[in-house]
Amino acid sequence: MVMQLKAEPKAQAVIIEKSPLLDLIIIGGGPAGLTAALYAVRSRLKVLLIEKMILGGAASTTFSIENYPGFPEGISGLELAERLQDQVRRLGLDILWGNAISVKKNKQTFMTQVDGNILSSKAVIIATGTEAAKLGIPGEEEFRGRGVSYCATCDGPFYKEKSVMVIGGGNAAIEEALFLTRFAAKIAIVHRRKELRADKILAERAMSNPKIYFFWHSVAEEIKGKEKIEEVTVKDLASEKKLKVPVDGVFIYIGSKPNSEPVKGLVKMDQKGFILTDDNMKTSVNGIFAAGDIRAKTLRQIVTAAADGAVAAESVKNYLEEVSK
Repeated sequence: MVMQLKAEPKAQAVIIEKSPLLDLIIIGGGPAGLTAALYAVRSRLKVLLIEKMILGGAASTTFSIENYPGFPEGISGLELAERLQDQVRRLGLDILWGNAISVKKNKQTFMTQVDGNILSSKAVIIATGTEAAKLGIPGEEEFRGRGVSYCATCDGPFYKEKSVMVIGGGNAAIEEALFLTRFAAKIAIVHRRKELRADKILAERAMSNPKIYFFWHSVAEEIKGKEKIEEVTVKDLASEKKLKVPVDGVFIYIGSKPNSEPVKGLVKMDQKGFILTDDNMKTSVNGIFAAGDIRAKTLRQIVTAAADGAVAAESVKNYLEEVSK
């Protein structure tokens, strides 16, 4: 039985008292999960989407998305997430807020544990995405939430006219460094290579911004302070020289790690824990599919996550037709 709770502003919320057999459970409400839900609901499948935090996932915290097709002026991650939510809400998608702890196979069905509930479905799409990788250096955990951040869009306004450090050289690092120029007086970028890995257009903007300066061939070794961050020890990998750089905040963008714990030991993964799939988003277990950043793949972008979600939903539809014969 599905009982309706008070609707959220952009989505219906439901709680399961006695779980019916659903066609599909989607775990994760980022671009991959929401797109999969869009296609699955349009195919008239009985779908439940599970999300533990916020619809739109990490994409919703991005200040400006400039490489998503159809938005020549760019669009904020929050607005794109809200549009996706509105789209699935109009189709009546059911959403359960909770933490999916595990997925287990039971003959031809799957049992998904969500907090204290056990939900059953014929198929599952894992779209749980990733979380920010940690540096693992002294001071990182101590100052997390007190100067160490993994989201400039969230915390940037706290650093008006202050000095901050961005660690990393990919798209996320440079996009957020450029965003921080709206607030901070100075932004130091620490990168272990001699050139940025970010798209050339982003790299050019960063290199030409007077507020941004660089530590090339360098790594952060320690974050120090008392009540708040006061300095970061930066090591030059070529000369072995160490510098103490005074900063008020540190933003870390050195990659991500997969949120694949719910299916650990059930489906095949690579050495880092990303889920292995074929081109149709099928995992090593029939009936379980994966989409978005949780997959082992070369490009993790909103557009590829959305594409994965669409393919996964179509594969689920074909799978259910096969098993029902």
